[in-house]
Amino acid sequence: MLPFLFESLKELSRTATKGLLSRGQISVNGRATKQFDTPLNPGDIVSVSYGKRNVEFNNPLLKIIWEDEDLIVVNKREGLLSVSTERIKERTAYRLLNDYVKQIDPKNRIFVLHRLDRDTSGIMMFAKNPETQERLQSNWNEMITRRVYVAVVEGRPEKDTDLLISNLVENKHMQVYVTSGAGKEAITRYRLLQSNGAYSLLELELETGRKNQIRAQLQSIGHPIAGDSKYGAETSPAKRLMLHASQLCFIHPTTGEEMRFETRIPKVFLSMASNKIK
Repeated sequence: MLPFLFESLKELSRTATKGLLSRGQISVNGRATKQFDTPLNPGDIVSVSYGKRNVEFNNPLLKIIWEDEDLIVVNKREGLLSVSTERIKERTAYRLLNDYVKQIDPKNRIFVLHRLDRDTSGIMMFAKNPETQERLQSNWNEMITRRVYVAVVEGRPEKDTDLLISNLVENKHMQVYVTSGAGKEAITRYRLLQSNGAYSLLELELETGRKNQIRAQLQSIGHPIAGDSKYGAETSPAKRLMLHASQLCFIHPTTGEEMRFETRIPKVFLSMASNKIK
């Protein structure tokens, strides 16, 4: 299917062509398909629908940026929980997406792969079947090839770039902190993007994926994330946690293709660490 579409739809970019397929806008002999490897035979009729999908997802807190038979990749706004807690059952990314796929087919379900904190924005993904969930979670470190965040921290780190290696533990108040003793190893590499002295914009690449890893490690070097009072911040000029998941790259569990997703750095992050006089 996919090579045929690339050859037949040369006026479109490869990304746009993949988008048509992932949104179910390609049909073979009258039946819609989202599978890139759908076999084609001589005489088959392949149709392209440039109209809208029958079911549209539209929510100000969550944007779908990729969808196929196995995965949904989204850009989550700050303030939205990834999954439910004992207190909050309704408005979560999981619940919104679960309702969406059930509109297409009541048998459909969403499966959790990872989480972002409520006040962290950015890219995350969910599986659409248990097989995909199992493949990814069982081989997470091998299949997730790159996870990058951006954060605005208080002050300016002494080094423009550094590799933070720490042991993390969690106390009874569910707060993670760096310890000199035994704990789970956390590794984060950061790079300074810009700073005005009061605030600095950092790019942070995770080499491990521990709970609250970035927040705890930045607190430990004396530069907590702005708006993160739980982890030592004294200011909250944007009235939010200034942490955003900006890049996610992974090996697709079905196709074996490396998928790369990136969002723009939020404007408020850039302005807070800007050197321009306000």
